Amino acid sequence: MPRTLTVGLDGSPESLAAADWAAREALLRDLPLRLVNASQWQAPAYAPASGLDMPPLPRDLQHAAARRLLDDARAHIAGRHPGLPVEAEDIPGLPVPALLKAADDAELLVLGSRGLGKVAGFLLGSVSLAVLAGSERPVVLVRSAEPDGQDRPADDPAGARTAGTDRRDVVLGLGLDKPDDRVLDFAFDAASRRAARLRVVHGWTLPPYSYGGDLMPELDDDMARQVRRELSGVLRPWQERFPAVEVSTQTTVGGAGPHLVDASRDAALVVVGRRIRRSAVGTHIGPVTQALLHHAAAPVAVIPHD
Repeated sequence: MPRTLTVGLDGSPESLAAADWAAREALLRDLPLRLVNASQWQAPAYAPASGLDMPPLPRDLQHAAARRLLDDARAHIAGRHPGLPVEAEDIPGLPVPALLKAADDAELLVLGSRGLGKVAGFLLGSVSLAVLAGSERPVVLVRSAEPDGQDRPADDPAGARTAGTDRRDVVLGLGLDKPDDRVLDFAFDAASRRAARLRVVHGWTLPPYSYGGDLMPELDDDMARQVRRELSGVLRPWQERFPAVEVSTQTTVGGAGPHLVDASRDAALVVVGRRIRRSAVGTHIGPVTQALLHHAAAPVAVIPHD
């Protein structure tokens, strides 16, 4: 199957916002857009307050609802982007395994994520979290716009501000412990396609004997310079590969999570990596990524790697 940019729909405002974002991204990547809905529902895992069983709807009604949802979304996208090839499919199976299978055939999987407002940010649903943790393809989580429509600037297809020529940064959270090429390639490519600056954020930890730099300030300064040199060394071949991408770096003592959240407030996209762990227990999402997913204001791309 040819690569597509795939978005999972469930009828929520968040998933429709994800479809809008995915359509613009598909245009940037010159890819067809695939809208999917896993319409097989299951009964709740909890007992209802009434004490009565709540069986799922018959399969034919589930399928009919899925088709209406997909047709409406396809018409919405076609109205905004008439030249974009769009296909829509009611895919078989429960949502998590069905979306994971759809991700295998996709260049990128895009999902909506429920927002709780400007402070709380993301509230990841169980489906989004499970898909994110299990996918071996890049996944982007998109939150819907705030009700007043004032929290984010409007986007053109390249993710730029509509006023003037200012373009929002692509932000990359980068660790220096075996940085993966897939994460770097995704971030530089995203910035290049948007003609945007790439802002690289790296958090590092002081040794325990430093006591916050009070006792050995010269040693701590030397360590900070060494971190900056290592970061420059990692980025140099990518800057040579993408010479048009302007790169700025930020190294900070402590976890990078809060700094990535802060940077997301004026970003087109935030990119982080996730190490693939194939054990059957846990969600396999690190603390920096977890914090970012709960509080970021921009779409977040999570790139799995070995």
